[in-house]
Amino acid sequence: MNAEDIRWARSFIGLGSNIEPREGYLAAALKALKTVGEITKVASIYETTPVGGVPQPDYLNTVLELRTQLGPIELAARLKALEQALGRTSRPKWHEREIDLDLLFYGDLVLDDSPELVIPHPELVRRAFVLIPMAELDPGFMHPAIHQTMRELASNIGNAGVTKTEIII
Repeated sequence: MNAEDIRWARSFIGLGSNIEPREGYLAAALKALKTVGEITKVASIYETTPVGGVPQPDYLNTVLELRTQLGPIELAARLKALEQALGRTSRPKWHEREIDLDLLFYGDLVLDDSPELVIPHPELVRRAFVLIPMAELDPGFMHPAIHQTMRELASNIGNAGVTKTEIII
């Protein structure tokens, strides 16, 4: 088997940072993600209100489309390794982050029986800061478990706490 025989998977990755330099962390993450696949599209950058109730600065968030030859579990592990390499500090859930890289979708895969990984990301249907950039990238993309498009899901949740910026990274 050679490289052309390996299947390319279409995945979507959520990126976020709320520790300065937020733009710098996102730019470094974009560069690092090129080591795990081909970035085909990147949504606009959105400034977003944190979720979880812990007082902290606002986030910058975006979503990108990545074509990769890595399997989903390997991709998720590489995302965690990239977070560490980019300087993410371990903190309790819902606290601020230098960089957050979440595997949102891996093609139309539904994986919910693995202790390591759940795909699609289980929280994304409740997160406007993910659904709005997803709907920008591919409004017709169908959630493989819920069977609604990104446009429909984003419309259902609204855009409270999510503001499109002019930031380009």
